[in-house]
Amino acid sequence: MESEAGVLTGEHFLGGNEACAEGAIAAGCRFFAGYPITPSTEVAEHLAERLPEVGGIFIQMEDEIASMNAILGASWGGMKTMTATSGPGFSLMMENLGLGVMTETPCVLVNVQRGGPSTGLPTLVGQGDMMQARWGSHGPYEIIALSPSSPQEFYDFTIKAFNLSEQWRVPVLVMADEVVGHMTEKVTMPEPGTIPLTPRRTPRVPPDKYLPYEPDADLVPQMAIAGHGYGMHITGLTHDRKGYPVISEEAQGELVLRLVEKIRKNRDKIIEYREEMCEDADVIVCSYGISARTSLLPIEKAREEGIKVGLLKLIVVWPFPDERIDELAGRVKGFVVPEINFGQISLEVERCAHGKAKVILVPHAGGGIHDPDKVLDAIRRAAA
Repeated sequence: MESEAGVLTGEHFLGGNEACAEGAIAAGCRFFAGYPITPSTEVAEHLAERLPEVGGIFIQMEDEIASMNAILGASWGGMKTMTATSGPGFSLMMENLGLGVMTETPCVLVNVQRGGPSTGLPTLVGQGDMMQARWGSHGPYEIIALSPSSPQEFYDFTIKAFNLSEQWRVPVLVMADEVVGHMTEKVTMPEPGTIPLTPRRTPRVPPDKYLPYEPDADLVPQMAIAGHGYGMHITGLTHDRKGYPVISEEAQGELVLRLVEKIRKNRDKIIEYREEMCEDADVIVCSYGISARTSLLPIEKAREEGIKVGLLKLIVVWPFPDERIDELAGRVKGFVVPEINFGQISLEVERCAHGKAKVILVPHAGGGIHDPDKVLDAIRRAAA
């Protein structure tokens, strides 16, 4: 069923990538630029068909570098924008991800992860880009990234990503994986008027009083739309509050510190996770994406064996929930971290546990998901 505005509503049997595309439309995305790459291609294919139906624009670019640049430019033109990629395409977008951070440009970048490095496993799963999501561009900066575990979450989290991007004026990453992208399940889509959407923070002052990088109390500046009569200067160079380049230690100190602190000081408003059976747990399985779902069976089996184990599922991966991990580390025997890489998020859990609890990584190379028995074995070792 489609609403009058062309936004899909009701219950549908959809693949994760298609659900992501519909979530973008529901969030108000009307501009997508991308380059097809497996396993994210269905996001672009679906939006190529659907965006014109809702008055939006789809452009297939010549590569991922241009794709990222295009969504930054269209965002300054007043549109909610998104791109999607996988594997080496994500690597190519890193320089312009930094440009988006420096120019405080709201947009959404979806990465449907596959096995790597390099071209790796184009059609098979991986979760090896989690640290690249955090640190892939150069220079000091903070980022926001979410990780869905199902087509429903891929739909919901894409909407969340747009809202977070508009609220904090930063590119937001949706870090899915091939299994979630190609998994087909029921997705429930609410009526458009019932979905909370965060509008752009446009200027509340007349053009002659407007400073494009003058922050509000939460350290986020108001953002004018090109062509609406407000002066703007947009550059990746270190700049002052007018947007003019200033190449000095003092200007860098003021600007970059604010870019970092607008996320760090507001992290409690951004961080989101879900806990299941953690109240009495002696062991916590901390995971994300498809690995969080493959952990459910071993958690159930461990409970049947009398092991008190709970799940801490990361919804927002970056910023990381340092304080909650630290709190849990003070009262549990250990953490188990299944992920389809050889230790990325597990290192963050270890850092935040401060040696108060064991941290057991359950690694897996790209190309497949975890054997539940290996996760169960790690739970037993953590509980011992």
